[in-house]
Amino acid sequence: MEEPILKIRDLCYAYGNGTPALDGVNVDIYEAEKIAVIGSNGAGKSTFFLNANGVLTPDHGEISYRGTIINKKNLKELRKNIGIVFQDADNQIIASTVMAEVGFGPMNLKLPKEEVLKRVDEALTYMNILDYKNRPPHYLSGGEKKRVSIADIIAMKSEIIIFDEPTAGLDPINTQMLEEVLEKLGTEGKTMLISTHDVDFVYRWAERAIVFCQGRIIADGTPLGIFQNKEVLTQANLKRPTLMEVYDLLVEKRLLKDTKAYPKSTSEFKEMLMEI
Repeated sequence: MEEPILKIRDLCYAYGNGTPALDGVNVDIYEAEKIAVIGSNGAGKSTFFLNANGVLTPDHGEISYRGTIINKKNLKELRKNIGIVFQDADNQIIASTVMAEVGFGPMNLKLPKEEVLKRVDEALTYMNILDYKNRPPHYLSGGEKKRVSIADIIAMKSEIIIFDEPTAGLDPINTQMLEEVLEKLGTEGKTMLISTHDVDFVYRWAERAIVFCQGRIIADGTPLGIFQNKEVLTQANLKRPTLMEVYDLLVEKRLLKDTKAYPKSTSEFKEMLMEI
């Protein structure tokens, strides 16, 4: 049986005021998975991400990466291989030029200068922002900053990429750009975890959804299975995707035969309607 790339056991974390943000989280993450992490604000999603990539140190529990238990001595291995793209790009960007920003991580890995420059060029080309190389990142638009923050992680060659609310504050064009980048990363076999409140995106993109509520995982399965579970939706304050709602409405009105073959995209939905 395939071994998980990341194994988390009984993870607990509380902030300074003593309020538990994570309360006994257990989860296995496998290579090349496309996972949506969902739940209401304050459910523990961001805290989970920051513990998973070593920014925060858990109060209790164990994190294993590729079979090795993470401790203070090998924490760098975790941070090198699990990259996080923050919700607000301004919280991530620190350098005075785009080139210096994207090269910061590889430089910290003590790589040769030639390798750093190569990775920077590759990452900027990948994100279609090579022309921005010498520009100050803080003067870029929100969508351009998001591209830079993703290029940061691509230059690190992280095996697992975490996106914390990646579409927050993006207009429709940049949201489409982001989805295209995610699709590209998926075809290259990257393991991705994305937190989002956009249930329609979760439904069409993710292969697996993990639901957080009050610092615990209350459901872990296919998006379709989770969005069919009324109890989980109520507990986590989630709504169902629009296409599922429309499908059920058409079935209820006897305009569609109930095959339970819920469409995942508008193109699938159009094909279904063509058959009526």
